[in-house]
Amino acid sequence: MHKQEYKIKAIHTATFSILSNAALAVIKWIAGIFGNSYALIADAIESTTDVCASLLILFGIKYTQKPADENHPYGHGRLEPLITFMVVAFLVISAVVIAFQAIQNINTPHPSPKLFTLFVLAPIILWKEISYHIVIRKSKQLGSLSLKADAWHHRSDAITSVAAFIGISIALIMGKGYETADDWAALFASAFILFNAYRIFRPALGEIMDEHLYDDIVAEIRETASTVSGVINTEKCHIRKTGMTYFADLHITVDAHITVKEGHDIAHILKEKLKSKLPQLEDVLIHVEPDEF
Repeated sequence: MHKQEYKIKAIHTATFSILSNAALAVIKWIAGIFGNSYALIADAIESTTDVCASLLILFGIKYTQKPADENHPYGHGRLEPLITFMVVAFLVISAVVIAFQAIQNINTPHPSPKLFTLFVLAPIILWKEISYHIVIRKSKQLGSLSLKADAWHHRSDAITSVAAFIGISIALIMGKGYETADDWAALFASAFILFNAYRIFRPALGEIMDEHLYDDIVAEIRETASTVSGVINTEKCHIRKTGMTYFADLHITVDAHITVKEGHDIAHILKEKLKSKLPQLEDVLIHVEPDEF
């Protein structure tokens, strides 16, 4: 896939998330307020923060695709994990707000939620799970951490909606005295949001710290190098990720008795072959070493 196609697909995926979350947030706010369900309002709060997060992700995707310049020789891709950190901050804030209000509601008498809220939640749960699979597939295809974070927003939204469905059902079935089941469901939702925030934060931290996470790409690079005439072996191979692209540092060994130009030509052929086979590689720095044996 060409780099421009990566960008277009990523933008389309982020836009899909924005429109989906915005529509569901409106539905949840209306149903939660008129249906006396704080679990559904908590769900609406999360969907609203998801809209903000998806807008950030869309901005990040567009910005990270800017070409390298004099001040940014490795491009602008490192903004993506920074955007992911901001998305995590949105999740943590929404979880704290939901938990605080849920605890207050548990200690305050209030009417039970209304039955129609269940009929609102059922299709929402199904749609959010479908959305998760759509976005997570695109994130894997494009190698985008921020889209992966966006996908987990959809999954966490689906699970918090399930929690709301269960809480509302208990409150309606058990009747008087069980009105707070709805609020306990919201409290569970806040804990799950925090758990997902950590799941999103950890790989973004690894990327910003250049943690070794790309054994599959290293294996492909070594396999490709073995097919290039003149390459005797590969030694060090380090990968760093910036945005949706990768930079590789590779050490190869060649015959110690060939000329510098011949060694340079071998490295050039290998570099072009790698970038052709692995279009997600933005650049490859190849260090040529003599094989003495």
